[in-house]
Amino acid sequence: MPPSTIDVDHATVHRRLPQLSTVPPLLLSSVPRLRLFHHCASPPSIPPSGMTNMNSQSSEIPSVASTPNIRGKSDLVWGHFSETRDPNRKTTYTCMYCAKSFKGGGINRMKYHLACIPGQISSCRSVPNEVRIEIRDYLKQGELKKKALKETLNDAFDDVEEEEVQIQEQEAFEDEEETYEQRSQKRAREQDKEKEKEKEKGKEKEKTIESTTSQPSIKSAFSSKSAKHRANIALAKWFYDACIPFNAINSPYFNPAVKAIAGIGADFGGPSYHDMRVYLLEECKKELDLLINSYRSNWRDNGCTIMADGWTDQRQRTLINFLVYCPAGLVFVKSVDASDAVKDANTLFRIFSEVVEWVRPSNVVHMVTDNAAAYKLAGSRLHEKYSNIYRSPCVAHCLNLILKDICNMSHVSSLASRASHVTKFVYNHGVILSWLRKFDGWKEIVRPGITRFATTFITLQSLSEHRCNLTSLVSSKFFMEHKLSETTQGRLASTIVLDRKL
Repeated sequence: MPPSTIDVDHATVHRRLPQLSTVPPLLLSSVPRLRLFHHCASPPSIPPSGMTNMNSQSSEIPSVASTPNIRGKSDLVWGHFSETRDPNRKTTYTCMYCAKSFKGGGINRMKYHLACIPGQISSCRSVPNEVRIEIRDYLKQGELKKKALKETLNDAFDDVEEEEVQIQEQEAFEDEEETYEQRSQKRAREQDKEKEKEKEKGKEKEKTIESTTSQPSIKSAFSSKSAKHRANIALAKWFYDACIPFNAINSPYFNPAVKAIAGIGADFGGPSYHDMRVYLLEECKKELDLLINSYRSNWRDNGCTIMADGWTDQRQRTLINFLVYCPAGLVFVKSVDASDAVKDANTLFRIFSEVVEWVRPSNVVHMVTDNAAAYKLAGSRLHEKYSNIYRSPCVAHCLNLILKDICNMSHVSSLASRASHVTKFVYNHGVILSWLRKFDGWKEIVRPGITRFATTFITLQSLSEHRCNLTSLVSSKFFMEHKLSETTQGRLASTIVLDRKL
């Protein structure tokens, strides 16, 4: 029996009207069963006052139920994918995170795609964790609302058969006109029709010579290459104008950004200057805080190491960077400007204690600092306060001190001083440096190292590798006829290069 012709006991409906008044108007308007008063053969006899209430209520119901598209467009999921329609009025949904496109199915399938719930559609591997959790909670809330409405309707229509209730509830809560199974069958039929059309086109191409030409595919290939080239040129101009380093392309966030823009299409205008420096920066900071909070569980389970790195920037400010390492990853915690403070044991101990309290003393098992005397004493006092924290010196700083002691040796110091005369003479005169750079496979003599004293040994090794080129320079006709060969610096550099002891 169709739902619109269900026979209802009018006395029962009249008795249940007070219960229906507690149901929200939006839920009443979305349930076709509540409109069956208009389809009954003999409407119930209701007093004038009751009739007035029903009329006022029925006048509100169509205004909500007749706008399902407006309600659908305000859905939470619409902000995470784009919708396009082809000339055949077929809808295609494109995910903004993985750039995958799905034909048909409606937003219900996209919810499962973004929430990474298997069964109906493939999961999105690029969706952020907060978006995935938010959509999952959104789906759970929808299920809870369905259960609450089901219980309310069961109390109001306890005399209606269970099978009819299930059919009408299914109609009330369907977000789309077709179910997933029906869409799958329809899509399969369309694919079969497309295959038949392709077979017919193939037969027609075999019959005629003109149809065998591959010109359309070549044209589409060239148009695709031209569009990609224009996109690459636009990105390149942006990099050149804004002086963006080329290694920014190697950032792990570059490809996701390009895919997200491609998923939206030509309608995307990019963020504004204010959004970039205020709102988006705050959101990224919140995301970073969530990442750090996720590491805290690893700190608690496996312990962590605090690393203190002291350095001096270009403005001659003394800064101390603090980082926390654990098996899950390395996290930058804070940077302390110690320019106006005396870097003694008391000051360093106070700064170290603040960082340890932020990480929680029970999570810290190790601390790495410089090997200076003040750092040593501060580490010892920290161990006295927190018995589970042990300090060890930085390996890079220890190697730097070892190289410094080696450079202070007399024969190494003399060798480094003589090599310095050669490098100063070469790099202070652009003509000499330009002549040397014409050699194949030329590498710069002076290449800064990771530490300051390592640069000295790297330069000595580089001079040894360029010995033949430097010898060719001082013995060439170009250098002998140049006025620089007659200067004191030129003669000294020539003598050092020709000396076999170097």
